[in-house]
Amino acid sequence: MAYYIALIHKEPDSGYGISFPDVPGVTAVADTLDEAMREAAIVLAFAFEDWNGEQPVPRSLDALRQDKEFLERSADTVVAAVTPAPSLGVAA
Repeated sequence: MAYYIALIHKEPDSGYGISFPDVPGVTAVADTLDEAMREAAIVLAFAFEDWNGEQPVPRSLDALRQDKEFLERSADTVVAAVTPAPSLGVAA
């Protein structure tokens, strides 16, 4: 099963935001970290179903650490790994 590296963003007085360096434009937002992590798995699954199952190849954390843009974007974040939720049965 593929894991995607996620960047967890949190500003004072705001919810948690999660973005994926290898899946641009896909984000999750929630009031708590637990909710945000659940939403992150669901949003990945929805995105991949919407893209007819085409999934970007996730890079390893070691590979991402060689990417200057990733290092800049991840400077003030927590890094986690998220796997897409099981198929949601959403019709295209």
